[in-house]
Amino acid sequence: MRLTRSKTFCAAVALSALALAGCTSIDQKTADTEKLSGPGANAGVLYDQLPQAIKDKGEIVFAGDSHPPYRTVGPDGKTVTGMDPDVQQALSGVLGIPVRTEITSGLPAMLSGMLAGRYDAFNGPVKATPDRLAQFDGVQWLTSRTSYLIPMNGGIDAENADALCGTRSAGVVGSITEEQVHKLSDWCAAKGQPGVEFVGLADTNATLLAVQSGRADSAALTQSGAIDTAAAQPNTWRTVAQTEEQGALADQLVLLTPKTNELGPVFYEAFKLLFETGQYQELVKKWQLEDIAIPAPVLNPTPAA
Repeated sequence: MRLTRSKTFCAAVALSALALAGCTSIDQKTADTEKLSGPGANAGVLYDQLPQAIKDKGEIVFAGDSHPPYRTVGPDGKTVTGMDPDVQQALSGVLGIPVRTEITSGLPAMLSGMLAGRYDAFNGPVKATPDRLAQFDGVQWLTSRTSYLIPMNGGIDAENADALCGTRSAGVVGSITEEQVHKLSDWCAAKGQPGVEFVGLADTNATLLAVQSGRADSAALTQSGAIDTAAAQPNTWRTVAQTEEQGALADQLVLLTPKTNELGPVFYEAFKLLFETGQYQELVKKWQLEDIAIPAPVLNPTPAA
């Protein structure tokens, strides 16, 4: 079922930079959900491959937190809009079983919750690492590119990521973007230029506020997050994207499931169908993720060095 948020909520949270970044553009994309094609002849074709325990339960439970534009959680703490509901509904269509998201906080809680059987899966954005793939099956369906938000008024004069050498970039501690800022900094050093200073903060809202207050020169976000923020706050931000030479596209974003619940191979087959039928391509186009899309899903990819 498609879920929407009220305009009243968006207005109420307009004082928050993160909430503002998550309202307008996500609501516009959510309104287009009915334009996506459904499973068609593939409806429920993979149901028989589901583990018996999942069939008995009658649903697949995803863990999730508020992470626009992947997921934006409404004021009731349950309603979720964003890209993840679209992806999960597409998977539900070919698996022939309902899906829902339980809201929790932080990656450690989601990983431990899956291992304890409270959740069946987590769709990230989370990167494949050797430690994670030792306990979880991971189906890669995206890669990662970092974009940097710079204020249009009073911001640094940077037309590309090269010009970020010697500046300060705010990002979420422990995130993919932190690793990519360090890769950009290494690239700067290899060019004989000063590195990029990473300003580590708790969440995306704090990173945007750090730039607006002058504590940092740019905010490092996943490309989809940067696009969403810039679209929701027109004439406020401009973006520069990290290149492959600077470390972009090195991270493999995966849907994780515990190896013990045996869902990983079934999700892999489901993603293969979404790719083959064009549903995947529709989704990445809708959410402007073409630059980080991949040609085919991969089960348990070898993590990049």
